Amino acid sequence: MKDQKKEMRKRPRISRVSSVVMLIAALTGGVVLSSGAEAARVPISGPRSTDAVNPVSLSARSTKDLAAWAGSRLTLDRQRRAGSLTIRPAVQPAAPAETAATTVPLGSKGTAAPAAPAAKAAAAAGTSALVLYDTAGPYGRLGELYAMATANLAGHFGTVTAKPVSAYTPGLVEQYTATVYLGSTYYGGSIPDAVPAAFYRDALATSRPVTWIGDNIWNMANAVGVTQFGQKYGWDPTNSFYGTSGGVGHITRVDYKGQQLTRKIPAGHDGGVLHPALLSGPGHPAVTQLAQARDADSGAVSPWAIRSGNLTYLGEIPFSYVSESDRVIVFEDLLFDALAPATAERHRAFVRLEDISPEAEPAKLRAMADYLYSQKVPYGINVIPVYTDPKGVLNNGVPKTVTLSQAPQVVDAIKYMLARGAVLMNHGFTHQYGNVSNPYNGVSGDDFEFFRAHVDAADNVIYDGPVAEDSAAWAQSRVTSGLAAFAAAGLPKPTLWTTPHYAASATDYRVLGKNFSARLERSLYFTGTLSGTTADPSRYIGQFFPYAVKDVYGTTVLPENLGNYEPEPFNNHPARHPADLIASAKANLAVRDGVASFFYHPYFEVEPLKQTVEGIRALGYTFVAPAELTK
Repeated sequence: MKDQKKEMRKRPRISRVSSVVMLIAALTGGVVLSSGAEAARVPISGPRSTDAVNPVSLSARSTKDLAAWAGSRLTLDRQRRAGSLTIRPAVQPAAPAETAATTVPLGSKGTAAPAAPAAKAAAAAGTSALVLYDTAGPYGRLGELYAMATANLAGHFGTVTAKPVSAYTPGLVEQYTATVYLGSTYYGGSIPDAVPAAFYRDALATSRPVTWIGDNIWNMANAVGVTQFGQKYGWDPTNSFYGTSGGVGHITRVDYKGQQLTRKIPAGHDGGVLHPALLSGPGHPAVTQLAQARDADSGAVSPWAIRSGNLTYLGEIPFSYVSESDRVIVFEDLLFDALAPATAERHRAFVRLEDISPEAEPAKLRAMADYLYSQKVPYGINVIPVYTDPKGVLNNGVPKTVTLSQAPQVVDAIKYMLARGAVLMNHGFTHQYGNVSNPYNGVSGDDFEFFRAHVDAADNVIYDGPVAEDSAAWAQSRVTSGLAAFAAAGLPKPTLWTTPHYAASATDYRVLGKNFSARLERSLYFTGTLSGTTADPSRYIGQFFPYAVKDVYGTTVLPENLGNYEPEPFNNHPARHPADLIASAKANLAVRDGVASFFYHPYFEVEPLKQTVEGIRALGYTFVAPAELTK
């Protein structure tokens, strides 16, 4: 078996498409987009750890949308600077037909909340967030992806209602603790402004926090009066632009709370960061620069996020091409100001051991348990209850299947771990699909189980979509079979789940939510989820979190935001060493009540795990059990 493991490590692996990679692939813009919408996922490590998040955060299809969107935005921005862009005001039907379908209030259990009254009303009890997003124009589909990413993060704090900004009604901001508007459609030319005038007026008049991200803030200034806007907020959006005389520049870093966060966007996909024209002199309040963007070529520094009065403005939507140390961390922390400003500083950490199957090496499992127990580090163990190699790839061409009940030494090692601080987690049924390469070899731990994928000619892992027989009944059968295998081996029923290689359909995620108290992972979120229409498997965004959230599927998701140890590069992804995981944990210190969560494959030696645990602890993090992550 040891020789087999060595051979497995020599082959390319998909690692848990690192949160960043996955997100980026899904979003190409924190969350991954579908292969159709964005880029493909990124592998990390394991006998084959395909659990990395793609740096696009969007699916392939959505990534194509993103590139076209960036070009369109900069063209319209140049026209606005030249004074040649015509912006037609919103046309407001008396009762938008889409409102009911696209309004998705999520209660604490993810269920639909009662419709809010249209007139001004007192805010609902408890913390609540209103997320408004664009749907108009040729790239309107990006709006729902960004809205899901935002709603997921806001789900850490309380209930969330997400709806198209075109469905906004007067006084709605007063019914929520805070409002976030995602300006992803640059209104002008052939696309009339879809933002109701009532929202512009209410955003100015309310004392409740409003976070505005991206486009159309200049339309608000024009609607309420440029002078009045400047007198209240201290800057002039109508004189603020994404491009300069030399284009959008080369902004590769965002500084926030002493941390240098990354911004890595490929040429041709960068829509720029708005450069706010700050005002000075009598009658203009001071503007607080919360985060600063730095240009790698010119050295220029400009505001990336600013605040004045009740308005916080971010110069770009930060959900594309994200990574574990990305500028999306700024937004993840700023949400505390809007939704939980009294939150105290606290930094917790979590580690899980990955891909433990009936073919695992008991001695290595015990060694990991002994080290973590000696350090008083609680941890999770992700167990695959049935190992299968249907084509005999690792067994001289002879098919092989082993269940936990057929591997008593492994079961004894798992029980040993549970007695020393481990929490049992379910990591799929077989962690592979059928008898096909998906994308590697059909062997448990190497391949996807709930999603199809392939490796292209350039050695990239490409997500192809849900499996052919995907349905609620099919997903439930996998879960039921897996739980039966745990029971047959005399092990307790796991209450936590991690999806193999972090990829499943919207249908699968809902099934998982009915069977487990939480998922601990990075996930994919598909268009159609907020509108209540059929999910589009080719358009999605991938996301990982710095804290526990209640996501748009109605499930608690625990964080994994650092990735994993991977000593060798594979599938165009670099190696990831303890120093890299520790550096990502350091960047996440910017989140005032955040978690540094990573995973480790126990077929590696203990030493890299030790280095990582000690390095994260040295930053001030405290390792906790998964149950603590929701507190």
